[in-house]
Amino acid sequence: MEPPKPECAKCGFKERICLSPNGQGPVSCPTLHQKESLKKANNEYTKRDILRFAREASVQEGECYINRHIKPYIFHPVKPRVQETCEFAQKMGYKKLGVAFCIGLHKEAHSFAQILKAQNFEVISVACKAGGIPKENIGIKEEEKIHVGEFESMCNPIAQAMILNEQKTDLNILIGLCVGHDSLFLKYSNAYCTVLVVKDRVLGHNPAAALYTSGSYYARMLKEGF
Repeated sequence: MEPPKPECAKCGFKERICLSPNGQGPVSCPTLHQKESLKKANNEYTKRDILRFAREASVQEGECYINRHIKPYIFHPVKPRVQETCEFAQKMGYKKLGVAFCIGLHKEAHSFAQILKAQNFEVISVACKAGGIPKENIGIKEEEKIHVGEFESMCNPIAQAMILNEQKTDLNILIGLCVGHDSLFLKYSNAYCTVLVVKDRVLGHNPAAALYTSGSYYARMLKEGF
């Protein structure tokens, strides 16, 4: 008999089994019912390179908070993601970092590249429009362009990934790639990837804002078709 499909987003237990041995979980809880998948995943962590990557990521997670020795502990985060990304790359001994960015976030990418260089990393950066290939090449019609009636370069995440692959980057960092374009980059990148900025044209690149206000300003998103 197949285990029920996981639905962690619906879990209503305050004390959850995934967080405490004494916790509970619903019928759809993967901690309780996806034993085979969990076993396979745990076996992956025995691989030397995967184990090191996972361990350093968890060490970095802990170091983002201070005063952890004080009980009862109250969360006190102190490191922005830019700093966290740099520190994790240093822990892993990475030297060459790739930055795949949306050309609309050129200023942010430039600032980030300066920070990386200040932290003694070699930086390889590739913009989304690399190649200057017209959108017509992927079947985009004139009325489907942003600027109708004008030349428009297609976003080229596969080229971004391949160029960084050629440079043999140790870690690739995404800044503002569009929905779907980021997926293609992640599919074609040889190196591990992390995301620094996700694009949200309306909410200042903070898509979580729509989630925080889904019960008020963005309530329309809970209706089919928006």
